[in-house]
Amino acid sequence: MTIEEQVSDGIKTAMKSRDKVRLETMRNIKKVILEAKTKPGASDEINDAECIKIIQKLAKQGRDSSEIYKEQGREELYELEIAQVAVLEEFLPKQLSEVELTEALKEIIVSLGVVSPQDMGKVMGAATKQLAGLADGKAISAKVRELLTA
Repeated sequence: MTIEEQVSDGIKTAMKSRDKVRLETMRNIKKVILEAKTKPGASDEINDAECIKIIQKLAKQGRDSSEIYKEQGREELYELEIAQVAVLEEFLPKQLSEVELTEALKEIIVSLGVVSPQDMGKVMGAATKQLAGLADGKAISAKVRELLTA
């Protein structure tokens, strides 16, 4: 079952269970997927990899919004965003732990033969391709910088 089909089924389930947060989140995912399918030059089909990128973007926006709401003391909006992010994360691959991320980046650094911080761009290029969807770009960047300066 594709992610798009899972979202459609999730909408039905959320409607039956009267789960407003889940329903709103699922409808938002479906809306963004439909927009991606209908934009000029796009095909009628969208694969799971593209769906994951879309959902990752939505989750990142939700986390960013929740931080802003928390800073402003708007607890009810903060909790709503966090609940929506939790629904989005159900569709995303499991994120690497810090230890797993460190090990993966060490392997990439060794395979590229990089020894100085000036070569951070090479490592970042390879790491973002290999670890796409498994780790946040900020986390990858910070860990690469740490490993190259150590």
